[in-house]
Amino acid sequence: MAAILAAAMSLCGPTAACAAAPRAKTPQIFAPGVISGPLDDASPAFSPDGQTVYFVRGDEGSTLMESHRDAGRWALPHPVPFSGRWRDLDPAMAPDGSYLLFVSNRPITPDGKPLELVYQGKVYPSGMNIWRVDRKGSGWTDPVRLPPIINTSPFTFAPSIAANNTLYYIGQTSDGQRHLLCARYRDGHYQQPQQVAIGGPDDWIRDPAIAPDRSFIVFSIIPAGSGKRIPRLAIAFRDGAGWSRPIDLGNSVNGEDGAMGSQLGPDHRTLYFYSSRKVAASGAEGWNNGKANIWQVSLAPWLDSHDGDAGKAAPN
Repeated sequence: MAAILAAAMSLCGPTAACAAAPRAKTPQIFAPGVISGPLDDASPAFSPDGQTVYFVRGDEGSTLMESHRDAGRWALPHPVPFSGRWRDLDPAMAPDGSYLLFVSNRPITPDGKPLELVYQGKVYPSGMNIWRVDRKGSGWTDPVRLPPIINTSPFTFAPSIAANNTLYYIGQTSDGQRHLLCARYRDGHYQQPQQVAIGGPDDWIRDPAIAPDRSFIVFSIIPAGSGKRIPRLAIAFRDGAGWSRPIDLGNSVNGEDGAMGSQLGPDHRTLYFYSSRKVAASGAEGWNNGKANIWQVSLAPWLDSHDGDAGKAAPN
């Protein structure tokens, strides 16, 4: 995941300064020694009841893993049946648990080759498109690639799903740049994606985590003109037909090296993210090695201090 972060930053331009944040709580490592371990781990997506989690694990590659909680303890994870061969990442659970989206470089056609990304004349075997599996009993259907209206380029990633199935993600627009987009879902089809206006027009924004009711969204941002290419987590609230100014989540959450991979927990008030930060703590050697780990923190300071009007119209 550290490599993914570096690659994403190197392929994108810089980003408006964020507003000040309320006092944050201290993030905690998620399931140390079971889920957060010696390898890169990131992007947990939970079932609605909170008893199953899907996440990304890997160093050179990346595999979608699954773990179940029993009596308050997470079991040792194992790969999901549809992952392990290709570079899979960014799982996102539908709020009702009926389907899961994820990103993969797997071939578009059965007899094709892995999806490639061409950048500055070089070819990388790390293209990204969004795929879907539907819940089928206790398992999943075979993966199906989302339609070309979503997957417009081999750099389409970071899906997040609202309760009405509106899809938020990072995709490429006609200007050749990657932006935060959303696509409404009507009658079984995605509508034409629209660019989401948050912050300044040149902001570098990645990894959206949309609240099911679309009342707020968490994401990583590099403020334009900041002089530092370090992504920081921020939150924005619904504001009429648009969004409020981004609110930085503070140094307690972001640390010195920044953070990415925002995901909401099943309570929709807990934020999960990944960071390669190290801590001075005995007994943490298994995961405390400078690789990406999953962290969690309550969003209560920001949600409780927000005085938004619940009657405002939902934005894109």
